Parts: sequence; C-alpha cells; structure tokens
Amino acid sequence: MRFNSNDLIEMSNAVRALALHAVACANSGHVGIILGASGIITTVFANFLRPGLDRFVLSAGHGSAMLYAVLKLAGYNVGDLEFFRKIGGLPGHPEIGIDGVDATTGPLGQGVANAVGLALAEKIRGTGARVYCLCSDGDLSEGVAAESIAFAGRMGLDNLVLLWDDNGITIDGVAQTAIDIPGAVRAAGWRVVNDVAADDFDRLNKSLVDAKRARVPVFIQVKTVLGAGSSVQGTAAAHGLGIDAREIMKLVRQYVSGRGEAAWGQVAAGTVRANIQKTHTIVPNPRFESDEYMASTRELSARYLDMLLAAGANIVGGSADLGKNTGARVAHSRDICANDFSGNYINYGVREFGMSAIMNGLVAGGVRPYGSTFLVFSDYMRPAIRIAAMSKLPVIYIFSHDSVAVGEDGPTHQPIEQLASLRLIPGLNVFRPCNGPEVAWAWQSALMDTVRPSAIILSRQKFAQIKTPRGVDMSNGAYIIRPAKSHRVRLTIISTGSDVPFAVAVADKIGPSVQVVSMPSVERFRKSNVKFQKEMLRGFVVAIESGASAPWFEFADAVCGIDRFGMSGDGAVVSREMGMDVDTVARDICKKMK
Repeated sequence: MRFNSNDLIEMSNAVRALALHAVACANSGHVGIILGASGIITTVFANFLRPGLDRFVLSAGHGSAMLYAVLKLAGYNVGDLEFFRKIGGLPGHPEIGIDGVDATTGPLGQGVANAVGLALAEKIRGTGARVYCLCSDGDLSEGVAAESIAFAGRMGLDNLVLLWDDNGITIDGVAQTAIDIPGAVRAAGWRVVNDVAADDFDRLNKSLVDAKRARVPVFIQVKTVLGAGSSVQGTAAAHGLGIDAREIMKLVRQYVSGRGEAAWGQVAAGTVRANIQKTHTIVPNPRFESDEYMASTRELSARYLDMLLAAGANIVGGSADLGKNTGARVAHSRDICANDFSGNYINYGVREFGMSAIMNGLVAGGVRPYGSTFLVFSDYMRPAIRIAAMSKLPVIYIFSHDSVAVGEDGPTHQPIEQLASLRLIPGLNVFRPCNGPEVAWAWQSALMDTVRPSAIILSRQKFAQIKTPRGVDMSNGAYIIRPAKSHRVRLTIISTGSDVPFAVAVADKIGPSVQVVSMPSVERFRKSNVKFQKEMLRGFVVAIESGASAPWFEFADAVCGIDRFGMSGDGAVVSREMGMDVDTVARDICKKMK
C-alpha cells in the first residue's frame, strides 16, 4: 500500500482546504460533501487509481470542488480553482473534457450508470481497467441508479466499485432512500461491504484491496457525516453553502496541510493525463438497394444495419427489451453477456433510462454504441440524451413505432410530441427517413459524426415507398422527392418519414403545381444556405407530419399535424380519425391558399 492512514488523513485535509477555498472564491458550491467524503476520494486516487488506465466517476456531481481539488493535487491540468463556478472557469458540476473527468455528472443517478457503462466498455475492450464511482444518498434514490446496479450485477462487472457516501441527509432533510440499500444491492448480485467508517482508512483500504479479487461488482457503504467539523454538521443546511465565508476560511486554515500536499506531489509525479478514450469507428458504406413497393423503415434499417455489421462496423448495439421490434437485433448480432464480452449486442432489459445513461459511459470508454426502443419511450431517456448532446458523445438511438399509425396499442404507445421535443435538444441529430436511400444516409451521417448523438426515427408500419431521384444530395437535410408537374410552383408540401407518401397523395389530389420536399433532417436544413432554402420552400408552404404541429411554423405557412393523443384501433383508421385523410387535408390546404 502506497500511503498509510496517517498519510491519507493529511492528504484528505489538503483536499478539503483547496476545495473549500474554491467554494469561498465562488461564494457558491457544496461544502457538506467536501467535509464528509474527501477521505473516500483521497484513498481511491492515492492508493488504487492507476493513472491513464483506471477510471473515476463522481456521480455526486455537486461535490465537483472536491473532485477538482483532488485532480489538481494529483497533477491533472484542471486550471485555476479560484475561477470555480465562474464564466470560463471550472463548471459547477463536472463535465467530460476536463482533464481527469470521465463523465459529465450532476443530474443524480446518471453517474452511477456512466460508471457501469465505462466498466462494460473496459470489459469489451479487454483493457483490465477498473472503474471507481463515488455516489450519494441522492444518487441511490434515483431510479436510473437502481436500473444500472441491477444491470451491472447481471453482467458480472467485477471491475466496478461503487462507494456510497452514506450520510443520511439530502436537501430536504432525512434521505428518502430505500430502507435497506445494501440488501437491495446484494440482491442485485453485488458483493456488499457494510458500514465502513469515513475515518477508518485501514478498513477502507482493505475493502478496496479485497474488491480487486471479487468476481462480481463491489458496493462499499461508507458512513460519513455531512459537513463534518462545521457548525451545521449532520444537518440539511450542510449540503450547500450553509456556513458563512468567515467559517469557511477558518476551516481552510484548519485543514491546510503541507505534509498532505507533499504526499500528493508523489501521486502527481506518476500521473498520466488524458485517459479519455477517443472512439474510432469503422464506417463501411455498403451498397444498399430497396425495390419494395411497401416497406417499413424499421425493416429497411435492420437490413442496412446487418450489412454494416457484416462489413466490419465496430459498433455495439442493444435494446431495452425490443431488439426484434425495433430492428436493432439482426442476423450478425452476437450477445454480450456475463463472462463473455466478445459480442456486439446488449440486452439491457426493460431499462430505457439506464440503457441511455450506460451508453454515455460506453462512448467515454471507447466503444461506439447504438440502442433502441419505441419513440414514445424516448421520454424515459431524455435526461441522458441531453447529457450526451452536452458532452458531445456520439451515441446512436434507434426509435421505431414513429406515429399514431402504431394503431392497436393505443395512445400510451403513440408518439405525438416526441419528435418535436427531440428536435429541441441542442446538438442532437434527428433523422426521420422515408425510404431505403434515406435510411442509409441517416446511418452514415450518424456514424460519421463524432461529436453529436443521433436519433433515427423509424416506422413500425409498412408504407408506400416513394423513390428518391437519382443523384440527389441529401447533405442539406432536404430535397424535392416529388417535383411539380408545371413550371410554376404554387405549393410546397414538406414532410418526413412515413408521412411522405401521404404528402405525395395530397399533392396528387391538389394538382400539378405542387412539389413535395422530403426533409429527413430538420437540423441540416436549418443550417443550409438561404438560396437552397428558397429553392425548397417555393410558393405557399405546408408541412405534413403525424405529430406536434407548432414547430413547423418555422418554415411553413400552414401545418397538418396532430396535437392530441391518439386512440386504439387499426393504424390506418386511427390516422384518418386523427385528421390524416387525403381528401380532407387537400381540401383544407386549397382553402388556406385562396
């Protein structure tokens, strides 16, 4: 063991002093975790974390000042802590890209899932690396943490250690965690170490040494006191900035430790920086042709995905229990499971949020993942999708069952607002293809993008395939799929995905002066030049899409959408009942044009 208990006391005191000073400079931050849990993070970094190989995730992201202090003392290039929580300085919660930070955390529970994803990535890549995660009571109150803990247990991730900062206090008072968290985690297949005192460095060290020999993931309950040593210790006031500047500076002076800083210097001497793995994806571009008159885009996507895997694409798929339904599980998919991580497909179980947050960890660990579920359940995933976009993690989401045409499953499974809400997330590509060429373009665009996550929206139902004209460039996100049959274009209909054939039928009903624009990517079109946009949007512009209508007024003079929940019944009948009827829509458009 590199450092003994006396060393670790002084080293953790040095962490407290530096972190508290950062909070004092910001006049903002969280002192409770700094005072209570600095010994835990110090022990991990000083005695167990192998720089450049092992990973550390602070799921309790409100303890960012503590993490930055450790990284600074351990030799990472994190910048000046005096600019903590200031514009251009260190952010209020950890963000990936900061030297030594392996996950963007703060929304509680997601860091636990990120750590699970990182541990799984290391298993897939066969690096032998270990992942340590420090979590709080709040983290373990979130459902995504429970989803991820259960998944890690089933996968037998014996390279993962989760340390629980158990102080029993959250912002509103007594932590409302499960009555028996250790029992629940043990039932999930983990090895559990109970009731390690925060100041018992010998037992904490021994527990972490023993964890290396475990054949399952390890959970260590560390009993701490929130805000230990302050005037508000053990109370909810200790969570945030519950003490004044004078008391903070008194604590800083109390904890300054030259001996501790000197010991950290030994750690810094061996630190290897920038251990974030860059994802290098093999992106084959197989020839893809689709001659069917009727086809669903989930079927077309599955065929193209299978061709990608057969051609050597090094991507790892998965689904929240819907692999066949979404087209995510294909002939060349091979299961990843406990004791065999050589495959390329993960059954996440019914854990949409857990899946999406675990995928963020997979990307940070150097694995390129895609995951799938029904579009309506993207709502369960939204917080993790948002973090992926913020962190520039190129995760791929396959969302099938794209509209009320899902039919008999009824309004609970029929998306209305989901497309619009996904398009509102900054930095997220959203593709809704209508045919084989658009499906292939969506996959290629998603795979080639290394800084933005992508959502590919697919249909369950078969629909008429409108052919993309030869030689069309889709890079601007839109093109004319059905030209007007007259020189003058009086009406342009914009549509996407499975609504395109309906839009073409409406155009045929209205007359020859109508062109139909397929817009598989609103984001790409929005970024295109004004000349191209004017060419696409000629005459009176109407948007047709089976979903929320309001966002389309950015481009359209009128919109045919759906702004109420659906109903159970045959998909085609439901669509008509919801207003997607050719004669009715054509008549309404003609009235609006007069």
